Amino acid sequence: MFQLIWVVPAMIVILYVFSSIKILSEYERGVVFRLGRVLVSPRGPGIALVFAPIDRMVRISLRVEAMEVPAQDVITRDNVTVKVNAIVYFRVIDPTKAVIEVKNFLYATSQLAQTSLRSVLGEVDLDSLLSQRDKINERLQCVLDQHTGPWGVKVSMVEVKQVDLPEQMIRVIARQAEAERERRAKVIHAEGEYLAAEKLAMAAELIQKQPAAIQLRYLQTLVEIGSEKNTTVVFPLPIDMFVNIGRVLEHFAQGSGSVHPEQGLRTEVITRNGAA
Repeated sequence: MFQLIWVVPAMIVILYVFSSIKILSEYERGVVFRLGRVLVSPRGPGIALVFAPIDRMVRISLRVEAMEVPAQDVITRDNVTVKVNAIVYFRVIDPTKAVIEVKNFLYATSQLAQTSLRSVLGEVDLDSLLSQRDKINERLQCVLDQHTGPWGVKVSMVEVKQVDLPEQMIRVIARQAEAERERRAKVIHAEGEYLAAEKLAMAAELIQKQPAAIQLRYLQTLVEIGSEKNTTVVFPLPIDMFVNIGRVLEHFAQGSGSVHPEQGLRTEVITRNGAA
């Protein structure tokens, strides 16, 4: 009977000691409150002794958390309504602050991410939202990290995931993109015409210095035409030939017009002399 009296308390002590042993993983830290006061340094990883009810331990994970921000209705600076959702990556760097500075740092970070998303995107226009994602993500990260720093939470990255546009705005953007492509095509075509004109002018200048080059070009053209299966015979005639013929005809016409007045003048002079 005397031995049983000592065995029962011993078993109770042993069970109490075993229940006070807590094992923390490598990515976990334990914030211990002793009589309501937080200890200076968090426990872990490994074995931590928590003597209830004097001590109370709160487990905090140090791993990176990926939290999806629900789709938010955002009005951009140019008064376009869009739905935007994002993803926030963050981790706890100070477990003590994450416990004593905020009641639920996950919920607080989620609500702060939603409000920051609406406020930041409301200051940019639609074109910037679609084309400058990196700058917007960096700004969101800076805003969130500035507010979550006192909580012991570090926001490492924020990514705008999806932007839902109204159907009417999608059609407007499609027309704008089509007009932009047409403008680029016309500019490229005009630049090509300009370069081709420059090259043709240079080629004409070289051919003018070497008249035999045009004959070689004629022969090359005949070879290209003859390589195809056709029955068409082409005889190239130089344009200079027509120019020379025109000059000869013009000169002949001028010569004919100058002879007739002289003959008429001579005839008149002979007539007057005979009459005298």
